[in-house]
Amino acid sequence: MRRVSVDMGICDGMSAEERAMKRGGDIIGALLGLVVCAPVFLLVYILLKCEGTNSVIFRQERIGYKGKPFFILKFRTMKLDSEKDGQPKLAEKEDDRLTPVGKFLRVHHLDELPQLWNVMCGDMSFVGPRPERRYFIDLIRKENPDYDYLFLMRPGLTSKATLYNGYTDTMEKMLIRLQMDLDYLQHRSLWMDVKIIFITLVFILKGKKF
Repeated sequence: MRRVSVDMGICDGMSAEERAMKRGGDIIGALLGLVVCAPVFLLVYILLKCEGTNSVIFRQERIGYKGKPFFILKFRTMKLDSEKDGQPKLAEKEDDRLTPVGKFLRVHHLDELPQLWNVMCGDMSFVGPRPERRYFIDLIRKENPDYDYLFLMRPGLTSKATLYNGYTDTMEKMLIRLQMDLDYLQHRSLWMDVKIIFITLVFILKGKKF
């Protein structure tokens, strides 16, 4: 049975059976990814330690499935005082808060690898809208309250918006990303997820920035 919004007629493109299969695929894929990428985890750990980074794993609260908060995991790419004034700040393409190793990890998307654990635990999926902080969600909802529909899905490691909208460093790009994510919700399928994952891997292997 598909979940339908009575308010706007926005429906989930996946049936309950497809969502169960998607979750099963996430678990298997995340487990395999953690095993295969273990040497990469070790190498990144060594590089960050050599750079003088004490806290290798960066944890930050995000809002996910059903509007529940969780801690997203990343390899630390920024200086510890990147938000020293306490004000949340969007990451930019050429952010001067990035460390040398951190910049390399960002460019090659290696900083996202610890999120395989988030996928394993059910906080995230391989494909879905990128999870955002409450501060920025509140700003987006003032412009478009439809953001709440994204809570019908687990947030993801990648998405069409991630691939084709790039860094969301402005409100305009945040609103474009929202429309793309809402479109994904209504039309998503297992085959679409496979294509998005494949395109993501191709982009990474080709070194394309997104």
